Amino acid sequence: MGYIAPELYSRNFGAISYKSDVYSFGMLVLEMVSGRRNTDPTVENQNEFYFPEWIYERVINGQDLVLTMETTQGEKEMVRQLAIVALWCIQWNPKDRPSMTKVVNMLTGRLQNLQVPPKPFISSQNQLVI
Repeated sequence: MGYIAPELYSRNFGAISYKSDVYSFGMLVLEMVSGRRNTDPTVENQNEFYFPEWIYERVINGQDLVLTMETTQGEKEMVRQLAIVALWCIQWNPKDRPSMTKVVNMLTGRLQNLQVPPKPFISSQNQLVI
């Protein structure tokens, strides 16, 4: 369930398009970088825990995302970059999500000054430059 783009639930979020797959890819990347599932049955109050918000707060506060293993500073930065790309992919409005071509460019480092996106779940005008 956690991989389905909002526009598949309601057309109020936008039209279904290839950007719906971008959303699913972003959620998968968030799971990979955090080592957690977006719907984790071990979390007691799932309703009080919104996985993308947990990731977003950790990214903007400079906290580590990987909680279970030791990582080098370079690996931590790579995980942070992956999380930022994934947060772009899960923007609620499909128009705000990048194309997969742009995602590949972000992942391969072809885009400089990758910015933290607005909160994907609440509209925000604040963007930070890494």
